Amino acid sequence: MKLLLAKLWKFLRFPKNIQLFIMRRFQDVFLIGVTGIIFNEKNEVLVFKHVYRAHSWSLPGGYIKSGEHPLEGVEREILEESGLIVSADELLIIRTDRSSARIDFCCIGLFIGGEFKPTHEVVEYGFYSLENLPLLRKNQLFLIDQALKQRLSK
Repeated sequence: MKLLLAKLWKFLRFPKNIQLFIMRRFQDVFLIGVTGIIFNEKNEVLVFKHVYRAHSWSLPGGYIKSGEHPLEGVEREILEESGLIVSADELLIIRTDRSSARIDFCCIGLFIGGEFKPTHEVVEYGFYSLENLPLLRKNQLFLIDQALKQRLSK
């Protein structure tokens, strides 16, 4: 059955916008998130105190917009949520949360500057060494550890 549908799809040659419409209508939808592991010059990690999360302290991140590259998404989200300017430079890992239909790009980057401005999402920020981090979820500690190892190996 799938083979027949695939042949029919190829034969019909719908325009790109029609193909996308049909695919979005019948395919599962995933959210595409981004998480940033941003280091300062002392190899300390940027974390935000979020208003809406169960664990109030966490790595910065959010969701990418249509047509946006994941690295650009990290930079935009951090700027929008805090006023801080960062450079997201490389991808660390792509992870999937099957329970929430979310794909997350975890990126490593550097703090550039800016002035922190509290928002409706983030009320505080800090740069912390691995030994002095506030309470974070285990998966975020793992990501920070992996990013730090990758950073120090260069």
